This record gives sequence, C-alpha cells and structure tokens, in this order.
Amino acid sequence: MKQAATASGPEFEVVDSTLMKRVFYAFAALALLSVAISLGGKWLGRSIAMAGYTDDTTIHEVVIGNNVIAVPANFIRFEQARRDGIASRLDLYMRYPEMDGYSTAARDDFNHTGARKNVVFLSFEQQMMSRDMSGRFAPIYSALIVQPGTPGPGGTTLYGFTEKSGYLNEVLAVAGRPGKDPFVARCLSGPSAEESLAPCERDFQVGDGLSLTYRFPREFLGNWQALDAAIAAAAAHVLKTGR
Repeated sequence: MKQAATASGPEFEVVDSTLMKRVFYAFAALALLSVAISLGGKWLGRSIAMAGYTDDTTIHEVVIGNNVIAVPANFIRFEQARRDGIASRLDLYMRYPEMDGYSTAARDDFNHTGARKNVVFLSFEQQMMSRDMSGRFAPIYSALIVQPGTPGPGGTTLYGFTEKSGYLNEVLAVAGRPGKDPFVARCLSGPSAEESLAPCERDFQVGDGLSLTYRFPREFLGNWQALDAAIAAAAAHVLKTGR
C-alpha cells in the first residue's frame, strides 16, 4: 500500500545548491552590469555632448613664473590644464563682449554653430621677447611691411608684408594711440582667414614677466579699442603677481 501511494503521488527532484548559487550570481552580475551601463551611458552621453568643454566654475590657481592665474574651469580651454599647480602656459577662451566662459546657454557660440564668431582665445606664457607687438612695430615690423598701407576697419591701416619677411598670407593692422605705441595686430589673409575662427592675433605684456597673446575674429578690428581694453581688464581680474 505504501509503495502504491508513493507511486501515485507527485515526484520531487532535489536541485543542486551549487547550481542555484551560480544562477543567483549570474542574475546579480547582470543586474550590476545593467546599472553600470546605465550610469556609464549617462556619463558618456554628457561627455560627448560637452565635447571637451565644461560648465564647472571651480576656481583653479595656475602658477606661471612669479604669477598666479586664478580662473574658473569653464574658461580653461584644455581639460588637462584644469587643475591647480605650476605650468609653462595656460590657454583660455571666452565670449566677447560678454567675457564669460562656457555654459549651456553659450553652447552654440563655443561650438561655432551660428554665423557670428564671438569667441576669443587667450594664452599666458613667460615673456620671451623684450618688446610686445606694439613695441616691435618701429624696430621690426616697419621694415617688413609694404608702404603705403590701405585703410582698414576702426581707423586701422592694413599693410602687406614683403616676400622676404616670413609672414606669408598675413597683413599687419596698425592704429595710432596718442601717447602710446600703436595698436598692432597680425591677421591672416585670403582663404586661410576665411577658414580660421580667430585669424587675428596680438600680444602684450602683463603681470611679472608674462606675455598674453590673444586671437580674435577679424570682424572685431572695427572696435579694437574696446576689445583691447576688455582683454586687458580680464587679464587683470584673474592675474595675481608676486610683486
């Protein structure tokens, strides 16, 4: 009778506990992988969207020689330079005339998706020459340009360079300043200028033995006085010297 009852009842199989553990661990691993992919996807998506930019406004103090440049991270052009410490050079960018760094609201300007160019690029590094660009006009540039020049925007005069000058496909923009050396900037010309986001450049001395070079769209030559003053003010705002 007992054998008959056993035969007619349901059969149960004992599952190996080791197999169950393996199944459990497999599901746990899949769950963790899913979370990692989700978080990684969000991080990667933001990274791609930022395209090397950052909207972080944390102040970094960068030391060049006897100078400290205290500037928000979103003004610093290259990711590896967004740190505190000693450097030989620091590259920044900002919008003009707002003089602000990257932000979500300014994304299109920094990505250059519109027709208007309004980003300027600044580079701080230790001074290599005794004279800045304005100071080099009389002793150097004046001997390398073709006279007479042609009228340029904002009261500037544009000069081509001689063939032996070494400045191919460039022009020199010069404007007088009462009681000072002239305003001087070098600008690309021809197709190179059309392809460049900032075809003009100028440098001047700041801080303790620093040279500041800034590059800007040629359209800004028409208001060079305001541009030059804004750049000088921005440099003075972020720069501290050991003097």
